[in-house]
Amino acid sequence: MAERESAADIEADAARWMVRVDRDGDDPGVRAELEAWLAGDRRRIGAYARAEAGWTHLDRAQLLANDVAATPPLLRRRSLVGGLGALAAGIVGVVVAPRLLSRRYGTALGEIRRVPMTDGSVAAINTSSELEVAMRGNLRAVKLDRGEAWFEVAKDPSRPFVVESGPVRVRAVGTAFSVRKREGGSDVLVTEGVVEVWTRDGKTPPRRVSAGQRVFADNSLGVLTPPKAEVDLNRQLAWRDGQIVLDGQTLAEAAAEFNRYNDRKIEVADPRLADERFVGWFRTNDPEGFAEAAATTFNGKVSLRDDAIVLRGG
Repeated sequence: MAERESAADIEADAARWMVRVDRDGDDPGVRAELEAWLAGDRRRIGAYARAEAGWTHLDRAQLLANDVAATPPLLRRRSLVGGLGALAAGIVGVVVAPRLLSRRYGTALGEIRRVPMTDGSVAAINTSSELEVAMRGNLRAVKLDRGEAWFEVAKDPSRPFVVESGPVRVRAVGTAFSVRKREGGSDVLVTEGVVEVWTRDGKTPPRRVSAGQRVFADNSLGVLTPPKAEVDLNRQLAWRDGQIVLDGQTLAEAAAEFNRYNDRKIEVADPRLADERFVGWFRTNDPEGFAEAAATTFNGKVSLRDDAIVLRGG
């Protein structure tokens, strides 16, 4: 008869499994091995649960010396594919959910945030945005739930940097680019290097987008049109410095841009005024200054309310 495994050995194995799952948890073979190990002894289920719980309180550097996080990460559950089924001695349907080290970042209305990542990359997060970053053993994964962010990606060919924006995917190794999630799709603008853009269903082949280009990826149809040259990257990404730079946009378009950052919204009440084009530089938090400048330029008037800045013709 085989010698019964000691409790200390089980606890040690559970800790090793926790580290392995964090590093290689996307590998179906690893998940299958873990299920088999858990099914071999009912005590292993409790040991793994304790290791998983302890993982939330440990500095990852204690277990992974090569991946030190600057601040304690948030942890997110990810269920194994399939349940563990009926385990020993009447324990039925127990599902153990391995954790991946991940962090969520968000910005309030008008807030612009710059975030360093543990791999050396940097994200600039625009107003009213939310994303999640998971640094895995073979992948750096970002999920953009809403809004817009610009990424300066540290080079690491062994770990691609992939942004998920709804069904849209953007893949890079060492480059800089922005992704803005819109209704129906995502805008991708590349400031350095090259990225690949595709959609989850693979209806269109991946498109390579180079520095100085932008492309729109439709959630349903994929990337239908070739990338276009963006003549003024600095204007497009001026938000990183809290600025809005107008270079011939209509007043209606400008008002919509200011309204992304401010509670008090700009209303262009005169349709003819809404089509006028304007050039200027403003702070994102100065909608009143923009409205006054536009009124002066086009002989209009500005009315202030608690909830709105109304721009009318003269």
